[in-house]
Amino acid sequence: MGDTERQFGPDHFLNRELSWLEFNQRVLDEALNSETPLLERVKFFSITSSNLDEFFEVRVAGLKQQIEAGVTGCGVDGMTPAECLESVTKRVRRMVDQQFKLWRRELLPALEKEGIQFHETRKLKGADREFAEQFYRNEVHPVLTPLSIDPAHPFPQLLNKSLNIMVQLNVHQAGKTKPGLAVVQVPRGLQRLVRLPREDGMHHVFLANLIGHFAAELFPGNDVLGHWSFRVTRNSELYIEEADVANLLMAVEEELRNRRKNAAVRLEVDSSMPNEIRKDLLQYLQLNEADLYPINGPINPIRLMTLYEGDHSLHLRDEPHTPRISTSLRRKKKGAIFDAIRRRDILLHHPYESFGPVVDFLAEAADDPNVLAIKQTLYRTGGDMRVVGSLIKAARNGKQVTAVVELRARFDEANNIQWARHMEEEGVHVVYGLVGYKIHSKATLVVRRDEDGIRRYLHLGTGNYNPSTARLYTDLGLLTCDDDLGEDIANLFNLLTGVCQFQGTRKLLVAPFELHERMIRMIERERENASRGLSAHIVAKMNSLVDPEIISALYRASQAGVKIDLIVRGICCLKPGLKGVSDNIHVRSIVDRFLEHSRVFYFENALQPELYVGSADWMPRNFFRRIETVFPVEDGRLRDRILNEIVKIGMADNSKARILRSNGAYRIPAVNGAEARRSQLEFIELIRPKKKAKKKRSRTRTEAMEVRKEPDLPKL
Repeated sequence: MGDTERQFGPDHFLNRELSWLEFNQRVLDEALNSETPLLERVKFFSITSSNLDEFFEVRVAGLKQQIEAGVTGCGVDGMTPAECLESVTKRVRRMVDQQFKLWRRELLPALEKEGIQFHETRKLKGADREFAEQFYRNEVHPVLTPLSIDPAHPFPQLLNKSLNIMVQLNVHQAGKTKPGLAVVQVPRGLQRLVRLPREDGMHHVFLANLIGHFAAELFPGNDVLGHWSFRVTRNSELYIEEADVANLLMAVEEELRNRRKNAAVRLEVDSSMPNEIRKDLLQYLQLNEADLYPINGPINPIRLMTLYEGDHSLHLRDEPHTPRISTSLRRKKKGAIFDAIRRRDILLHHPYESFGPVVDFLAEAADDPNVLAIKQTLYRTGGDMRVVGSLIKAARNGKQVTAVVELRARFDEANNIQWARHMEEEGVHVVYGLVGYKIHSKATLVVRRDEDGIRRYLHLGTGNYNPSTARLYTDLGLLTCDDDLGEDIANLFNLLTGVCQFQGTRKLLVAPFELHERMIRMIERERENASRGLSAHIVAKMNSLVDPEIISALYRASQAGVKIDLIVRGICCLKPGLKGVSDNIHVRSIVDRFLEHSRVFYFENALQPELYVGSADWMPRNFFRRIETVFPVEDGRLRDRILNEIVKIGMADNSKARILRSNGAYRIPAVNGAEARRSQLEFIELIRPKKKAKKKRSRTRTEAMEVRKEPDLPKL
């Protein structure tokens, strides 16, 4: 950091939090784009809110803690925590205002025009009113608990991000009338959009509106003067001193229970809530005016994702996409997947190519009598049983099975704990990795006895072993039986299970041991080559670029004449286009139908190119606080496909790409009469069956499983 601070000062770095907010603006821009299909606009509208939730739970909470602790030091961008929080608050307010103006002025009218309508309970008539009354009394009223707020009843401990209703009352007691307040916390199990049983379109009532309409039934003998929805966001970081913990699983479970008690960081209220009640809520929650966000629209837009359920309104969605099975993996005979991997390495590009072969790889390994052992890292497993089910089946079949489960995968902790316990009960050896490090690596090792001896088969990737998100995230995966990589991965699993210390690798790059140093060394090599007049070029694709030492190395390479092309989906703290510093650096971000998630790193190396793919972004947490793996792609055919197809098409995108300016803003690429290019559509077209085919191929079993489901909200 010393060299970084001396050579490049605050003017050379963008603020991390503000850069993330610009990413979320690009998500919102997809909702603002009238050319985006309507339900896709609603999806991006919802994702914008989901992203902001996590931003407040983690990043804003962290800033508040720094301020409370008296931290006044500046980051590499020169901002103190207090200055950063002030700037963040102003930027979020502009974003939220724009978001809900979009809802009221465009999305809501457009949905109603398409027969997707939202009604107020008090205006319902006839059969609609009768249904709403019966639904409330049968499904809602029995599970509600009104909580009075008075000297005998302190303000309740409200769950993080739960829907709540503040009720203003005239309380009649002992012949007197006095003002009162009460809170109704809505159980999470209740659907937030209540659909009316009508045939002429999709008609809904918001649950909060339904409860508010019948609020008087919760307070008999008193007068309800008004009711307003509100929502509290709390600090959701887990605080675990792993070195002092005897049982990590139990410690994580305890911290999850503590989340509901963590400090509030944001209060969202119905914009019609009176000022005096807003002030009361802020006082109860120990927040100030800067933490208050009045909302003129749905308090929790994330629940609008239920509009995606089913296959209705296809004309309001993107054209359905069925991932294709790689041609190398279409054979159906037993052991075919291992035969295919032995022939040559196989690259999978999700979600354009199906994640099914990865699932099949595990399923076949579980059943194959020649397979001796399976080892796998699990970060975000989701609710799909197929991956974990194969590990359990393999254990039942007598194979040695090890699952390295990351218990602290943010907001997936409870899910991972459940799977970990289930696997342990079924005989899988479950471990939780190294003290102090999250296990973010994506790796599967299958040890098989082939006719010519023991062989290690691998799947290495950039994304999680989650078939659901594999339909929504763009990722790369490699199936290989390379001996050196097999040895490296075997040693990695031994390290994770605590059998050995890190001994170095043959091909694999592993964080936190060497990845940062090796990446800087390869950047410096390009700088040296450019200084000697040799060919030098760096191409990198990732989710986030934050690490100041990496950024400084890129600046030095640019100053030496290295051409640097970056595709950074989210946070980018590097400033491109600074005269004499980053003139040769170009940064673009792509936000489209699928979440860009793959990480690719290319170094021209004086026409002896090296290309790496892996799980790590260029962030301090990935380099120093996580177990990450980055692996070389040495097969020239696959390397050319990644560089000349996947990366090249991404660099040519002028429809969904945005170009980063040195001031942190993003602009639409200049087309100048060129053909419109949209990379994700081009990838879909690349894998479509050619129309000249004489015989239509029937869908395989795996392809048939790639059906439309309600989209998960991306976790970044």
